[in-house]
Amino acid sequence: MQKIDFQEFLQKDRECSCKKVHRCDIETILISRDALQKVPELIKQQEYQKICIIEDNNTKQVAGDLLEKILKEQDIFPKRICFDDVFLIPDEAALGRIITEIDRETDLILAVGSGTLNDLCKFISYQLKMDYYIIATAPSMDGYASNVAPLISNHAKVTYEVSMPRAIIGDLSILKEAPMNMIAAGVGDVLGKYVCLMDWKMSHIVTGEYYCTEVVKLVEQAIDKVMQGTDKLALRDEDAILSIMEGLILSGIGMSYIGNSRPASGSEHHLSHYWEMMALLSNGHIELHGTKVAIGTVIGLRLYEKFFQDLGIADSYHAFQSAEPEFHPEQWSAEIRRVYLGAADSVIALENTSKKNAPEEMKRRKEALLNQRDLLQIEVKKLPKADQIIKILKLLSAKSTPEEVGVSEETLRDSILYAKELRNRFGILQVLTDFGLQDAYAEEIIEYFRSVK
Repeated sequence: MQKIDFQEFLQKDRECSCKKVHRCDIETILISRDALQKVPELIKQQEYQKICIIEDNNTKQVAGDLLEKILKEQDIFPKRICFDDVFLIPDEAALGRIITEIDRETDLILAVGSGTLNDLCKFISYQLKMDYYIIATAPSMDGYASNVAPLISNHAKVTYEVSMPRAIIGDLSILKEAPMNMIAAGVGDVLGKYVCLMDWKMSHIVTGEYYCTEVVKLVEQAIDKVMQGTDKLALRDEDAILSIMEGLILSGIGMSYIGNSRPASGSEHHLSHYWEMMALLSNGHIELHGTKVAIGTVIGLRLYEKFFQDLGIADSYHAFQSAEPEFHPEQWSAEIRRVYLGAADSVIALENTSKKNAPEEMKRRKEALLNQRDLLQIEVKKLPKADQIIKILKLLSAKSTPEEVGVSEETLRDSILYAKELRNRFGILQVLTDFGLQDAYAEEIIEYFRSVK
């Protein structure tokens, strides 16, 4: 497998066929064996003077202690902030602790970890105008190179546009020893791109949303890199781990090029975010992001498969054509308060601003989709089947059903109906509402997972 030269993507203006200029301002991406040894050299090149390591108890043992030792050997003496939470949540409390404890003279944060620590440090770096490096401890998610940070704010999952790390450091001797469920989560996060890219293309065709074929090719390359290594992951093969890490970073670069998460996050992520919020509100167990995204991908693919299959049946097509979109604001608001509880106000506020569920908008999108159904059906046929994703997850001994991640049938049903309300972003979940099919298809998904147990 050919190793990617990330320098071709970094700190260069790339004029694109989409008429935009793309740029990724990361200075260094270093994924190699013993990469940790290179950190002092990078620090000295940039003449950073006051360093702060931010970690948790797990990442401290995995990489933080070794990093501090390497730095001290080169006369660099960092401050350390270590979270001892069993399940660290990227919320106001965690951000507040960092802001309280970090020295204001800090000019470089070294985030030691993966998803949650990366998001927290990315946000703090942006707000306090401090550079940061991410020292990756697991190939578990694709946010390393992105310029977005999904955080929990007032009980809701909110994605903030922030800055990127100055450097991504991935030491393969550390990454390959990550827990297998975290490695599988990284695979799951990239598998989600099948659904999100289809959502994006469908939105471009139906609503005219901006779309970049070059960024799509980049994310498709990320999928290819990850799929190349899945059969060797159980052996913790170093080349396979490298491929997954490269795929995750490519996906993040795609987001940085666009300036938001559209190339890497669609209906599958909305489902994952909803389940996470419900777990937080009920003090339940929080599963890894990529694990939930993979299951959301199974659902998204199944919904695409069934909807466009039904659309090709004459009787169903005529029924779809004649259905009138309905939206009853008071009834909808009551349902949002039931399912989102303390986070409901922000969800309702988004609808009041975007009016994505207004009947005239739903009708316009429905008609546009029907007019383009032949083109869309061609694209949907290129997608893998839901069963194929389950097969890959089982190969990795990963969780593959909502039940396995603590999502009840009631929560699953609610997520198919209301997870889309978290973002003003058109995808397969919104299509179901536009055609009045959300209840029927939610039941179909529930039956589907009953059959695959």
